[in-house]
Amino acid sequence: MLIPRLFPSRFRLLGYFISIFLVLSSLVRIALLIWSFSNVDTSLFKLGNTLLIGFLYDIGTVSFFALPYGLYLLLFPKKWVGSVVDKGVTYFAYTLGLIIFMFSFLAEFTFWEEFQRRFNFIAVDYLVYTYEVVSNINESYPIPLLVGIILVFVIALIVLTKRKGIFKTTFTSTNTFRQKLVPFVVIVVIAAIFGLFVKNESAEFSENRYNNELAKTGIYSFFAAFQNNELSYTDFYKTLPVSEAFSKLQSQFVANGDQLKFPNKNSIYRTITAKDTVPAQKPNVIFICIESLSAEFLKTLGGEDFTPHLDALAEESLFFTNVFATGTRTVRGMEAITLSIPPTPGRSIVKRKNNQELFTIGQVFKEQGYSRNFFYGGDGYFDNMNTFFGGNGFDIIDRGRGFLLDASVKTKRTNIEDDEVTFENAWGVADVDIYSKVIKEADKAHETGTPFFDFVMTTSNHRPFTFPDGKIDVPSGTIREGGVKYTDYAIHEFLEKAKKKPWFKNTVFVIMSDHCASSAGRQELDVKNYHIPAFIYNVQGVPSQKIDKLASQIDVFPTLFSLLNWTYDSNLFGRDILTMKPSEERAFIGNYRKLGLLKDDKVMVLGVQKKANFYSWERATNELMPLPEDASFLKETISYYQVADYLFSNGGLQLKTVVLDN
Repeated sequence: MLIPRLFPSRFRLLGYFISIFLVLSSLVRIALLIWSFSNVDTSLFKLGNTLLIGFLYDIGTVSFFALPYGLYLLLFPKKWVGSVVDKGVTYFAYTLGLIIFMFSFLAEFTFWEEFQRRFNFIAVDYLVYTYEVVSNINESYPIPLLVGIILVFVIALIVLTKRKGIFKTTFTSTNTFRQKLVPFVVIVVIAAIFGLFVKNESAEFSENRYNNELAKTGIYSFFAAFQNNELSYTDFYKTLPVSEAFSKLQSQFVANGDQLKFPNKNSIYRTITAKDTVPAQKPNVIFICIESLSAEFLKTLGGEDFTPHLDALAEESLFFTNVFATGTRTVRGMEAITLSIPPTPGRSIVKRKNNQELFTIGQVFKEQGYSRNFFYGGDGYFDNMNTFFGGNGFDIIDRGRGFLLDASVKTKRTNIEDDEVTFENAWGVADVDIYSKVIKEADKAHETGTPFFDFVMTTSNHRPFTFPDGKIDVPSGTIREGGVKYTDYAIHEFLEKAKKKPWFKNTVFVIMSDHCASSAGRQELDVKNYHIPAFIYNVQGVPSQKIDKLASQIDVFPTLFSLLNWTYDSNLFGRDILTMKPSEERAFIGNYRKLGLLKDDKVMVLGVQKKANFYSWERATNELMPLPEDASFLKETISYYQVADYLFSNGGLQLKTVVLDN
């Protein structure tokens, strides 16, 4: 190989190590390219840039790995070269490096299968929650086989290296300090350039997302995500004067009939007055947040025939056909639903610091006299859920094997006991089991006479898609279709059992997905893969109907509050979908870096480096077609996201700021 020859004999093994990484990383890139070939821009220029940029990122990545051993080679005394210590350090470092490379390359294929992306902040989070992730991998893939493959490759490479005499060359070298300094300086310079001046997003040269992802290197992307899982909106995105941004949103709320409490402050805190003269209803509310249920899984939304029970329920509910999730992860959906807020850049507020004692929909329920409960079939320490919900006034019902991550959170906690579980996988108990717990707790709450709000997070529609046998016509643990069908089955069973309870008539059921099963696409934001179903079922006096208005996840609970004829104080961004005029219909979609506003089948996408791109969304083909910039649309988009970030960053979502101090 050419690269080892560029290094003096003492650095020969390091050069060989670099060559192995560059070859294997290139092969991984080519394999992923072939895997996603139909989505890649294969024009000669774009394809060439993808491979060239990718190779440069490979060089930058491997320079970081080469740096510590290069320093060792430079400073290790010449008289001890080839000693037991030298051989021990070298063999250990070489083996460890190969294991890391082989593991990361193999992991990239599983990550790409799920997300069609290089490693990002999701992979960083997965590293934190090792129990769930390792268990999930163990249930989804043949771990002994994969480990065996890694070990076989590592051993084979070590044997090949030895046979080529590279170890011997390294251990018998007589290179001087000056000879060793040259390659070390080269490594330092490359690492410094990539560490100080090259960002992961610099690889994004194309409008095609797949080309951009393939141009990156997985390990480099992982560490970039580790460092940058929170982004400052004002530093990275287009902004307006703060007063102008707030003024734009305040004027919308006032036009809707809301009364601003502090019109001269940077605030959206306001009073929403019931428009009907009939008495307010205070039914129990059970919200089912369904894991990864895309609109494409429902036949009634033009998709597959996987959910006959939900399709039937659509005929008996207020069924919202044009609702879009704000993000691509469960915590992003939880953020949107509970805080009724557009997505903020970086990680979800659910996982950030200072995310307790916020103004949430739970506060609205509290003011109406409700108890509040968060149900999760796994351990709610995962993704910081217990800390977030417990710190915002919810009692916790979960598997109970973990702890609240923040000791300052004081809340009631109830365990799902072993004798209440019929089936469990890495993520938690089967949906039927969590629903059984919901019914049990609802029976207890009914006896007290206090209305309750239950937030129920399901888990079964998630890889490895395992569930109790004999319930549906798809074997457990095979394909996503099985997870979807079991989810549909479990909801039907739950509602049938609930109908037999004395509290059913006075209980409203809200059902909505946290996000879609996949967010991958060629575009900056794949709009179709944010489309989710939403139901409001069993509101007394409200006839069933299909609502085709464009809306967001953040609007569903404000719509429910309106249906129940509540007058309440609000710090929520969401609006009553039913009263939206066509010009007011909009949806927020985003990932951890891109922030989009969808209106009239047009999309404005805000990106880092203060970029903004405007598109027409072709629903039939799911393509984004570039449009000239629309200044008014851009300002509206900025105002939503800038105000959301401003409120969180400056304490404007805190109860003590919003309610108590005013």
